[in-house]
Amino acid sequence: MLRTIRSGVLTLSVAVVFGLALAQERPGPQAPFTEHGDLTLPNGKSQRDEILKAEREQNLKDAAKLADLADELKQALEREDRFVFSLSTVKKTEEIEKLAKKIRSRIRHD
Repeated sequence: MLRTIRSGVLTLSVAVVFGLALAQERPGPQAPFTEHGDLTLPNGKSQRDEILKAEREQNLKDAAKLADLADELKQALEREDRFVFSLSTVKKTEEIEKLAKKIRSRIRHD
């Protein structure tokens, strides 16, 4: 009787071990990474580098637009001889502020 129980326990434990081994997930194909842990795009370039490059280009465009808006604001302030400013001048300042915040956000990676 004791021999039958030992045999059953041994058979059950072997079955559990094999069952667990078969139930483990096999790793699928891994995404290609660079030496820094970045994803590699299909063209072989680092995804992080491409994102940073695109953000830099957008920052340059926005900075040029920001400079233009600042010049327009300066001209508008010089034209007005009163202490009350037009609505378009106020809107220009708001647009400058929004653009500056976008650039700062991209630089900080918020």
